[in-house]
Amino acid sequence: MKALYTVFFCVLLLACGDKKGDDKTIYLPASNGNLNTISVVADNIVWEGDVGEQVRNIFAAPLDGLPTEEPLFNMRQIPTQVFDGFAARSRLVLKIEKGDIEATTKIVNNAFAKPQTVAVVGGKTDKEIVEQLIENKAKIIDAFTKEEVKEKQRRINLSLLNDKAMEDKLGFTINIPTAYRISKASDDFFWIRKNLSNAKTMELMFYEVPFESISKGDSTIVDIVKVRDEITKSKIPGEDGIYMAVEDAYAPSMFETIIDNKPAYEVRGMWEMKGFTMAGPFITYAIEDKINNRYLIADGYVYAPSLEKRDYIFELESIIKSITIN
Repeated sequence: MKALYTVFFCVLLLACGDKKGDDKTIYLPASNGNLNTISVVADNIVWEGDVGEQVRNIFAAPLDGLPTEEPLFNMRQIPTQVFDGFAARSRLVLKIEKGDIEATTKIVNNAFAKPQTVAVVGGKTDKEIVEQLIENKAKIIDAFTKEEVKEKQRRINLSLLNDKAMEDKLGFTINIPTAYRISKASDDFFWIRKNLSNAKTMELMFYEVPFESISKGDSTIVDIVKVRDEITKSKIPGEDGIYMAVEDAYAPSMFETIIDNKPAYEVRGMWEMKGFTMAGPFITYAIEDKINNRYLIADGYVYAPSLEKRDYIFELESIIKSITIN
């Protein structure tokens, strides 16, 4: 009978253990942290050496398309021995592991909290870890950026602007916060604005161009800039011949990306007001829509002199990346 009770007790413990494991999976604590902030888990000696320098070179590099240098991500270092509890709930974690392990880079989701993206980079020596960081930097940045866009979109979705008229006319859906307002609406162009303090603004433009308006190849960025300049000059002109154009002295950057599972071009640069002293950063997406024989253009720009602009551009980017083409 004692043997029977012992077996029954062991089975009960195993069952409880399984249930506890399930609870850990289901009831992960909520993640925390400011947007675009990475918790770098590394021993102090590693952080202060070549590895830490490489981490800063990669993840604190200046973001393209801003008038002043602002980092891609903010960072805070957490020594390995205190990475526990609340500290382990950061939404973005870069964990550096140095020891008797093979050189490796892994991306893990929801390891200690939810939602969360953890990049684990390890190796036996500083040299191996630095090589892993350089080799996998694009993959890690992409994973971190997607996590932050997803979080920003979650916050945006709490209160959405009624933009059904625009969506119906241009054939797409998008999530825009109620802090924005529609300033201009026509059959083929929509201008949406958000007021900041002291005449500072964040603005969005949506329109479409025929597929053949943007060529593929070396002239792609030239075509996109030309289209943008034509639209801003004709659709939102100022008084006395004043109009917005891409700044000549600041060469824009172009990247290929995916929005709504469709190829898209992303252009970042600076705009200026011709005939007036105003300027700021912009981000333009030309989304390939072959079914409708067009490019859907979504453009966001900021006028906020004396303020840092990375987070404003990031908000516009997150809004645009919520687009779904009908």
